[in-house]
Amino acid sequence: MAEITRRRTGELLRELFSILMAAPEGRQASEALHILASRVTLTPYEADNFESGGRRFEKIVRFATVDCVKAGWLLKDKGLWSVTDAGRTAHAALLDPEAFYKRACKLYAEWKAAQPEAESGVEAIASSASSAEDVIDNNAKAASVTFEEAEEQAWAEISHYLRAMNPYDFQDLVADLLRAMSYHVTWVSPPGKDGGVDILAWPDALGTRPPRIKVQVKRQQQAVSVDGLRSFMAVLGDEDVGLFICTGGFTKDAETEARTQEKRRVTLIGLEKLFDLWDEHYDKLTDRARRRLPLRSIRFLAPGG
Repeated sequence: MAEITRRRTGELLRELFSILMAAPEGRQASEALHILASRVTLTPYEADNFESGGRRFEKIVRFATVDCVKAGWLLKDKGLWSVTDAGRTAHAALLDPEAFYKRACKLYAEWKAAQPEAESGVEAIASSASSAEDVIDNNAKAASVTFEEAEEQAWAEISHYLRAMNPYDFQDLVADLLRAMSYHVTWVSPPGKDGGVDILAWPDALGTRPPRIKVQVKRQQQAVSVDGLRSFMAVLGDEDVGLFICTGGFTKDAETEARTQEKRRVTLIGLEKLFDLWDEHYDKLTDRARRRLPLRSIRFLAPGG
């Protein structure tokens, strides 16, 4: 990253942290980078594009955030970036941009030193860098950036696909997932009024062993409120377990309500959790079920832990 000083990198990172801290739930990486680009004046070098395509600015920032992740200051999950408590503390304490970035680099070095040594034939390319360690570091960070960009793109496509799915196809997808998880689905609601329950399932094939599982499935953009959750809990009996699945997620109040319930057992599943379960049990899905959301793995160089 020639022509980018540590001070400049620190300035970009501190402003990025300010943007992320203004959104406690985190921001999508692409959104955060767009806001950051609008708040700073890009140098000609930063605004220029790589020969392979893509503006340098985004790569520079992504590359620098690798140190922040390993420092424990930044979390990344399916393209969602959020600042940790340690990151907030560092941002408040290290006001000098260069000191901020240097500290992140130091913590990255400490993290790397604690990792098992990886065997690597770097001797042949070490002459093009200050040391073999620099080559390894840069390759590892580049791999991390490549991986996270691919993960973000994949998740954007998957989440869009699920949110655009026909509601009854989405309901059937959930039923197929429950079957793959070894539950016995006895009823899936046909089109029309469902009385607040879309799927019924049991732990055993005959439905003789509790609990009975009642599932409500909502494919919508808005988060389910606490009132929406209470309406669902009203249809749960004492021996029932409720699963509430919503592509739009749940409000904080709804999550608190579900977590603090003493009589009504209910689990909330948002889009990301649903996909993680689908991925986890993918091998147990039938071929017909897999066609509802087909996945294919692509091999990447491991980004170094």
